[in-house]
Amino acid sequence: MAYAGVSSVADTTEGDRSQTAHRLTYVLLGVLAVAMLASLAIGASGTSLWQALWDVARGAELSLRDRVVLFDIRLPRTLMAAAVGAALAVSGAMMQGLFRNPLADPGLIGVSAGAGFGAIVAIVLGGMLPLALSDALGYYLVPLAAFLGSWATTLILYRVSTRKGRTSVATMLLAGIGLGALTGAVSGILIYIADDAQLRTLTFWGMGSVAGATWSKFWTAVPLIAVAMLTIPFIAKGLNGLALGEAAASHMGIDVQRTKNVAILAVAAAVGAAVAASGGIGFVGIVVPHLLRLAVGPDHTYLLRNSALLGAALLLVADIISRMIIAPAELPIGIIMAVIGGPFFLWILLRRRGIVDM
Repeated sequence: MAYAGVSSVADTTEGDRSQTAHRLTYVLLGVLAVAMLASLAIGASGTSLWQALWDVARGAELSLRDRVVLFDIRLPRTLMAAAVGAALAVSGAMMQGLFRNPLADPGLIGVSAGAGFGAIVAIVLGGMLPLALSDALGYYLVPLAAFLGSWATTLILYRVSTRKGRTSVATMLLAGIGLGALTGAVSGILIYIADDAQLRTLTFWGMGSVAGATWSKFWTAVPLIAVAMLTIPFIAKGLNGLALGEAAASHMGIDVQRTKNVAILAVAAAVGAAVAASGGIGFVGIVVPHLLRLAVGPDHTYLLRNSALLGAALLLVADIISRMIIAPAELPIGIIMAVIGGPFFLWILLRRRGIVDM
């Protein structure tokens, strides 16, 4: 009975929305399935998913070109976009629950900045590595550096904000802002000394894209994202309790420190893997949880799982738009999300001016 009544914290003012949340889960599953099919079907190569399915149904063998396009290019890209979208959306929902602020974002505590710094170091200074090590890492160098950067940032923030076994969320927020500024400054120095080829790589990486997704990259990123997703059933009620404040949550029997630890580590793993796989993609962590809160309320039991589904579907749709808008060329997906998320973020600020004025 440690969490008795916690899951209904959000229902006290707006009524029980559990039935709506359950129905929305099924709707989002359908939307995600449609988005995945559309992602597999759309591309500049002219390969038809439907023709390929018809050929398979009647026993015909697919051509080598169709197999490569569908199974080695489009399928890993589709799955990667879904995984990254789910990771960013769930991380945003966790951060908003942890900070008790709907404007919170995975980048708020500096995880995204740390990942970006790691990638910049790898791109600009990777040529200084021993040739044997550089050849061994290959295209894994930048994703690995981004992931290590996110984890290093998280460990530093955790150490700074934890005292006597208790983590101060406010201290973590301020430390994240400071560390983000520091990594931004050092990144600026590295960008300044980069050559033209490195600058081009940095520019496209910073815009975000899943165009380079491969099965190797997918299986590198997804285990960490999956681990973060598996924390949802164990952290949801704890985040609901934190909505009442740490003292009230503790009186309800919630292990507040454990909830913080799980949320922080899950966000670090999910965002680090997502940024390493796709580069800088913003606003998913703000847009998705806020939209769902309007529909099903702030109960994290439903908010987190629906955020994963809607985040995956949203990033797939953005990726489809990025392929179609200037076909046969592609627009970086980060630009699409910025166009969607920027106005949405301003709308949230206008609706939440009371929070901003505090």
